[in-house]
Amino acid sequence: MKIDKQKSLLLLVGMLVISLSVTAGPPYNTDDPDPTPFKHWEYYISTINNEQGGEFSGTLPHFEVNYGIIPNVMIHLVMPLSYDAPKHQSMHYGYGDTEMGFKYRFVKETDNCPEIGTFPIALVPIFKSNKMTSEKAQFFVPVWLQKSWGKLTTFGGGGYWFNPGAGNKNSVFTGLTMQYDFSEKVSLGEELYYQTAATEEDQSSLAFNLGGQINFSKILHLIFSAGHSLVHGKYFTSYLGLWWTI
Repeated sequence: MKIDKQKSLLLLVGMLVISLSVTAGPPYNTDDPDPTPFKHWEYYISTINNEQGGEFSGTLPHFEVNYGIIPNVMIHLVMPLSYDAPKHQSMHYGYGDTEMGFKYRFVKETDNCPEIGTFPIALVPIFKSNKMTSEKAQFFVPVWLQKSWGKLTTFGGGGYWFNPGAGNKNSVFTGLTMQYDFSEKVSLGEELYYQTAATEEDQSSLAFNLGGQINFSKILHLIFSAGHSLVHGKYFTSYLGLWWTI
């Protein structure tokens, strides 16, 4: 019965993405196809925190930089300081996997067509002797879509994770986020996402996030989210960051 419910929820996610023709990314797991504008920069200082069964992990902090290198294309870099605090064990802290990628928008939004793009990324273990890095590089190849109706914006899609290494499994991620601009200062959103198991010991996960954005100015923004799993391996996640757009 639990398996049937899980399949039904996954089908619901897929139907929502299709029916809605699926600015985002942080603080959500689901991304959008909208790159940083040409010759403009985005900077983030953020922290991600995960809790499952009394064990904590995440970044404290991580630094993200995006640059619009040519029209419709941005380059992307994340440099994380990561931690892992197993239950009843000492906490590990160090530099994690470097995230590199580029976002390419190949269809612009019109009245009848969503914006469409891709955002391939690689997670590269530069310091392999560090306990906070993976054994091998991982790669994610997604397709993202976005459509707006006035103050309401919907974005989503999914992709495939290539996750080599002993005990690891390739996995599929799909998600959908809806965000509403209540004013020029405040936007709030809700995300539903699903991912198949990434290791032989893991289970697939279906979870949600509630998040938002507070605009202190046209340059400085506070972004945040928090959420919980809906099936399998009860876990809690949160994101908090400052975002500069220049």
